[in-house]
Amino acid sequence: MIFSATLLAHQGGWDEVLLVGGPIVLIIVLLAIAKRRVDAQAATHGASAESGSAQRSIDPLDEP
Repeated sequence: MIFSATLLAHQGGWDEVLLVGGPIVLIIVLLAIAKRRVDAQAATHGASAESGSAQRSIDPLDEP
């Protein structure tokens, strides 16, 4: 019983790597997904602006 508790308490370092690396990998994946979505949206808006069908954005600071 003491052996299993000792083994559970220290796994040789790989568990610490997962505790640190897991969230880092998760953040990188989420940032990549967000960038892909932004790039796709920018390409969609860029294509519609080139065709002349883009709506003008309303800026409250613009003077008429």
